Amino acid sequence: MELTTNNQNKELISDLVITSPLTHDESYTFCVKGDALRLANMFKESVPKYLRSIMINHDNDDAYYGLALSYKGLQNYVKAIEILKRLENYRPDDFSVYYELGICSLMNGEPVNAIKYLIKSIKLNPDNFNAQVQLALAHELVGEQDMALMIYQRIIEFAPDFLKAYKHKAALLMSLEEYKDASSVFNEILKVQPAYTKALLGIGICFDKLKRSVDAMRYYIKFVNNRPDSAHTPFVKNRLTALKRERPQDKKLSLVTNPI
Repeated sequence: MELTTNNQNKELISDLVITSPLTHDESYTFCVKGDALRLANMFKESVPKYLRSIMINHDNDDAYYGLALSYKGLQNYVKAIEILKRLENYRPDDFSVYYELGICSLMNGEPVNAIKYLIKSIKLNPDNFNAQVQLALAHELVGEQDMALMIYQRIIEFAPDFLKAYKHKAALLMSLEEYKDASSVFNEILKVQPAYTKALLGIGICFDKLKRSVDAMRYYIKFVNNRPDSAHTPFVKNRLTALKRERPQDKKLSLVTNPI
C-alpha cells in the first residue's frame, strides 16, 4: 500500500513540474484531459490534470469546476465543497455551482446547508426539477415533511411527466403511514408511465398495510405476472401465501378494478 501511494505521489509531482514557460492554452489542454478522464469515471486520474491546469492559470474556472466534480466522484465531499465555494467568486450566477454545493452538502450530512444552496440554484434556474427534488429531500432530512410534500406536489403540477417527484412523494407518504394517499400517487404514476410496474407493488403494499387484503392480493398478483424475475418477487409471493392463509376459505378474490 505504501509503495502504491509513493508511486502516485511521484506521478503527481512529475505532472506538476514546469520545464518551460506555459500558456493559458496549455491550461485549457490539461483541463480538457481532466474532463475526458472524469467523464470516463477515472476521477483519481483526472485530479492531477485539473491541478496542473489551475497551476498554469489560477483563474481557470472550468478546471476548478471539474476538480470539484472529481472530488465528488471520489466521495471526498469536504474537498469538493471547499473548491465549489471558491468557485462562487468566479461564477456567482451559475446555478450548477450551487446545485453541486447542495448535492455535496447533502452527501456530507449537512441538509441545512444543502437547503441554502439548492434554493440559490433554483432561483437562478427555476426549471431545474432535479434541484427541487433534492431540496425536498433536504427538507425531509431536517424533519420538515410538510414542506417536502408541498415541493413534490408543486413539481407534479408544473411537470406532470417528471416521474421522480411522484416516486419520492409516494415514498414519503408511506414513511408517514399515509397509505391511502400513497396508493393514489402510485396510481398517478401508472397513468404517466403504465410500464412502471413497481407502482403495482407500491399499491399492493399500501393496501396490505390498510388491511385491504383482497385489493393487496390483486395488485401483488399483477406485479408478479409483470415482473416474475424481480428481486421483490419472492417477498410478494410469500406475502400472497400469507394473505391467502389468513382469508376465510369461503370467500373468493374480488374482481373489483377500482383501487380506492
